[in-house]
Amino acid sequence: MKSELFLPASSPESVGIPSSAVLNFIERIDRDQICMHGFLLLRKGQIAAEGYWSPYSENSMHRMYSVSKSFVALAIGLMVDEGKINLDDQVVKFFKDKTPQDIHPYLAQATIRDLLMMATPHTTTSYTRHDSDWAATFFNKKPSHPPGTIFSYDTSATVILGTIVERKSGVPFLEYMRERLLDPIGFSRDAWCIETPEGTSWGGSGVICTLRDMAKLAYVCMNKGRWNDLQLISEQYINAATSKQIDNSFSDNHGYGYQIWMEKDNGFAFRGMGSQLALCFPGKDLLFACIADTQGAGTGTGIDHAFREEIFSKIEDSPLPYDAETNSNLNNKIENLKIIPQQGKPTSSLGQKINGKWYHLNENPMGISKMRFIINGDEGRWEYENASGEHQLTFGIGKILHGVFPQKNYFGERIGTIPGRCYDCLSSAAWVEEHKLNMLVYITDIYLGTLKLSFSFKENEISIYMTKAAEWFLDEYTGFAGGFLAND
Repeated sequence: MKSELFLPASSPESVGIPSSAVLNFIERIDRDQICMHGFLLLRKGQIAAEGYWSPYSENSMHRMYSVSKSFVALAIGLMVDEGKINLDDQVVKFFKDKTPQDIHPYLAQATIRDLLMMATPHTTTSYTRHDSDWAATFFNKKPSHPPGTIFSYDTSATVILGTIVERKSGVPFLEYMRERLLDPIGFSRDAWCIETPEGTSWGGSGVICTLRDMAKLAYVCMNKGRWNDLQLISEQYINAATSKQIDNSFSDNHGYGYQIWMEKDNGFAFRGMGSQLALCFPGKDLLFACIADTQGAGTGTGIDHAFREEIFSKIEDSPLPYDAETNSNLNNKIENLKIIPQQGKPTSSLGQKINGKWYHLNENPMGISKMRFIINGDEGRWEYENASGEHQLTFGIGKILHGVFPQKNYFGERIGTIPGRCYDCLSSAAWVEEHKLNMLVYITDIYLGTLKLSFSFKENEISIYMTKAAEWFLDEYTGFAGGFLAND
């Protein structure tokens, strides 16, 4: 049947939200240069506002990082409803092929419930990117304390939970959820998940879906497992999953449920690295969801604060008078959203002096031996040679250029497997001082990341600084370098 949920409200005011509040929120995001990709504001089941920063759109498939954990928790709930598993099952019973004979008692005791609460017996995640079997590391790494006692964020817990779902169902966990939960809510058919090295879905971080997909699953949780008049997952399980099961106040949080974070104002949230967020407030029938890439800039604090101060604090229980002028301004703003390029001046007196000139670099952590810029109007090309060969990256000056990042040694659809392709990226540059060109590169593939580069010119010399915010790639682009203008 066609859903009446997630239809546009006639205006934000019709569901108690001032258009000015949403406009102020967007303007604050851009003013603070937060790399937002999209947001959705849902009130009383209707879309009060939705926007995407070009080139992202409503149909963009986006990496959800640890929001994936909340999806796995829902798959566990479906299995509990079907009687396939019990929350008090010890997880070792599902992994006889991966557990040592002398397994530590703490690991032998750990239950599905313990792992849902992030109360494993480990201090940290048991695997690294270099391990070939992540589930096996969970049972073979020495634990530090009894399970079910203390919160410690551990993505290997979700790897184990997702693998249990896949071992019991015989299919990837999203496929298992498809008929039972995903199809009834209109979840994208082409959503998928990056795989662990051993070939299971990386439910701890790897789901690729749309912003609306994430928001729809969060809405099911906010409505106690229901979508319209369909009870898709038991109310009992959802109540537990979205309630405080364990304290995590040492890390300045408000409690944790089943792979779901507790929030102030009786809310709960799906949270993923880089500010993939679904903030749910059942008491206000309000859901705010967004996709972004704020890696290296905290855990979404800028977006959280902007939402709470500009929108959450302005919401009313009843409809508000329609504000035609502000609503028109808001719609115009949303239609013209785009990712902000590197800020600065488009030209410098040094531009022509350095254009096309090679610089030789001293030994440096990036392994770059030489480089030059080719600048033509408002576009440029950075050419360089490092340990993997000769490369070039195109960029806009004062604008964004779409392209690919020139490294082919990064992971693809499975961790540990290198397909030999380049990641999609958005690149821009500008002169931040008369002698200094800064470049900003956003990786926009199934892996997200940010690379910042600064090139400072002093007579015939060059200084370079590079820093990255990305998980498990761009490692070659961190550090300082110095060099000099070549004679040839």
